[in-house]
Amino acid sequence: MKLFRFGAPSHEHPGVVLPTGQHIDVTHFGEDYDETFFASNGPERLAHWLESHAQHCPDVSPDTRFGPCVKRPSKLICVGLNYAKHAAETGAQPPAEPILFFKSTTALVGPNDEVIIPKRSEKTDWEVELAIIIGKKATYVELDDAMDYIAGYAVHNDYSERAFQLERGGQWVKGKSADTFAPLGPYLVTKDDVPNPNGLHLWLSLNGERLQDSNTDDMIFDVPTLVSYISQFMTLLPGDVISTGTPAGVGMGLKPQRFLQPGDVVELGIEGLGEQRQTAVSYH
Repeated sequence: MKLFRFGAPSHEHPGVVLPTGQHIDVTHFGEDYDETFFASNGPERLAHWLESHAQHCPDVSPDTRFGPCVKRPSKLICVGLNYAKHAAETGAQPPAEPILFFKSTTALVGPNDEVIIPKRSEKTDWEVELAIIIGKKATYVELDDAMDYIAGYAVHNDYSERAFQLERGGQWVKGKSADTFAPLGPYLVTKDDVPNPNGLHLWLSLNGERLQDSNTDDMIFDVPTLVSYISQFMTLLPGDVISTGTPAGVGMGLKPQRFLQPGDVVELGIEGLGEQRQTAVSYH
């Protein structure tokens, strides 16, 4: 099942993509895609509700704005240097354990919203990533059980201001959390429709030039490993997002380096999960 949220920012409604590809408004189901929804077997209950209500749900126009596919989660946890070739392009050694950092949830926006280059930014960069959406409360999860705690997957662009991240004397979160730095969606694809999250093609283009082109099989730490590992250090709540790292091809790793300029168009996608498109604008 593919879930999406649509409408004006902060006023989104829940939607579902039917097997026919039809996008429908499921506002009358009465719940948004938030912690409560996932904690109470929301996807299963919604699928059952659709059996008798789908034919009465309004269509959603393809021109409608898509919001983030999850309503403000409690946490957005990111994994650094998790692709072998990306670690190499940055000159870093592959990590012995996952590198974790947070991204402010105020950075969340829709998949096709503008990306705002922050004030005094000179090094705003792109990162296509597979996002995991947690389906139930997870604490000290065993590796063999990790997949049971996943609701589904989505596309995430982990925008990063590299000077803020690496040159300002602090943790990475400073370069990761600007407004619009976390486009999420367009869809949350439930895990039953993603049989192998560790074998998905993902890509990103800048102004039509393909810069990132890889597969999640290049991840150093795979999906179940990340869920289990992170749960050893914090409780994951339903709806929480884990962004699993980016492949090679970021602006910082190019020679010469390239960073976003106003008017640049970033397009990205992951096999089976949909595509995003953002235009860069200056802060004003």
